[in-house]
Amino acid sequence: MEMNTNSSSKFDHIACKDQIHSGSPTLYQLTPRKENIGTLTKITLGERNPDKTNKTILLVGETGTGKSTLVNALVNYAMGVEWEDDVWFQIVDDKEESQIESQTSDVIVYEIFGFEDKTLPYSLTIIDTPGYGNTTGIQEDVVVSQRLFDLFRSEEGVHEIDVVGLVLKASENRRNDRLSYIFNSVVSLFGKDMEKNIVALFTYSGGMTPKDALKVLEASNIKLAKNEKNQPVHFLFNNCQKQNRSENTESLKHADKETMKGMRLFSDFVEKTAPQKLENTVEVMNKRIRLAACISNLQERIELIGLKKTEIQQTQEGLKKYEEEMKKNKEFTIEVDESYKDVERIESMIWWGVFFQGAVCCKICEENCHFPGCTMAHYPAHCEVMKHGRCTVCTRKCPASDHVKEGWMFVNKTRKVKLTKEDMKKKYENNKAESKKKVSLLEMLQKEMENLEANKTKLLNEAYQHAVNLEQIALKVISPSTYVHLDFLIEEWEKKGDRVKVEKLRQMSSKKDKWFQAALQYYCSTIPQMFRRKKTDKTGTEV
Repeated sequence: MEMNTNSSSKFDHIACKDQIHSGSPTLYQLTPRKENIGTLTKITLGERNPDKTNKTILLVGETGTGKSTLVNALVNYAMGVEWEDDVWFQIVDDKEESQIESQTSDVIVYEIFGFEDKTLPYSLTIIDTPGYGNTTGIQEDVVVSQRLFDLFRSEEGVHEIDVVGLVLKASENRRNDRLSYIFNSVVSLFGKDMEKNIVALFTYSGGMTPKDALKVLEASNIKLAKNEKNQPVHFLFNNCQKQNRSENTESLKHADKETMKGMRLFSDFVEKTAPQKLENTVEVMNKRIRLAACISNLQERIELIGLKKTEIQQTQEGLKKYEEEMKKNKEFTIEVDESYKDVERIESMIWWGVFFQGAVCCKICEENCHFPGCTMAHYPAHCEVMKHGRCTVCTRKCPASDHVKEGWMFVNKTRKVKLTKEDMKKKYENNKAESKKKVSLLEMLQKEMENLEANKTKLLNEAYQHAVNLEQIALKVISPSTYVHLDFLIEEWEKKGDRVKVEKLRQMSSKKDKWFQAALQYYCSTIPQMFRRKKTDKTGTEV
């Protein structure tokens, strides 16, 4: 590899660069400091001056939109690279980006220091995410969201963002499931205060207004910052800065001029836009995770209540059948479907050393507190459903130490059993006071049914409050992962005849648009690839 033999003197002071191609322009690969912080990668060029303002940009887009080239363009602009310098620097190797798929789920933070007042009055932090909607599946998208969550809540991470850039090609003219899913996934991460900081960044632009692409954004119902004409704020960039300039020189120079114009407009917007603290975003992420976990757990508990109610109904019917035997104090037995808890193996996966798919389960309550979706926590104490060392999901809100994360989960099952009158008394006689009152078995069973129904109502109220709290802080409460939960709550509250709650939930659900339905279809078609249970027989053998 050639080393620094054709450098413009303007950039001789930059030591961490390797020449990778001579000619026009001369190409250099930047080799700045690199460090790993937990699951994150940080790449730092230069030294930060604490007296200088720093601006942070988060870039998100579909695989193949030229996002890596845009990162390089932002770095070159910050460094003060101009057409006349005839050089181009790469901090990201964007070679053949449009022909290959991202093979990693790394969220990379680029810090660009020491070039303040070249073209920008501030230093720059760029958060680059892998391409959403990768054909390798939704698994990587889940990891990206989790790693952004880690970045925002880490002490060494990012605690405010100035601009979120949704990157897409200027030629985009088709509404599709993946695009809608990607944008909805991103917007659903943030609090309501982030709306005025989200903009569209169009790549591969020829300089014309991308009317079709703007219509795609409008159809996706994405909340973007608006300009004085109440139009979505957007900026245009070309992706041919490093092309050989010995041919089509004038066309390439014109393209560079258009990109520089886009850079100036975009950098002015970044400078004037107030940063948004990420406390709300972290709260949204936590609440969304806990909402999903709460309702998933709730559905299993309601399912168990249904099984118990069936068992009680069978018991009631049996007692009525043997009413004469009961009066004469004769012995008899009845057969019922008894509900019980069992364990079932699941498909546990560890990807890239950090993505551990498993179920967080409470051994005391015998409940699944986080499944599916618990991916980044190797231990229950690190799971998002834990708060102040206790679970926010299970019935008793048990300490994290009472939980496990292994390759199994609890399941509700039934088995045929025969019960005598004494068996029934022991099972449903809750305390000695009832025994002294000589409460009949039928009365005990009726009381148990009422208790089960009251418990179900309590659980539904808890889940409803989760959804209401989420709506109060979330920019887009309806994400693909929460849509199905709202439908479940609507159905349950309709059964109870609570029109107020049903109407509120329907209002929340109505915020989805028709293209969100397409995104949901994409989400639902790919999620089964990620979360699978292994079916086993009674001996534990997989079937």
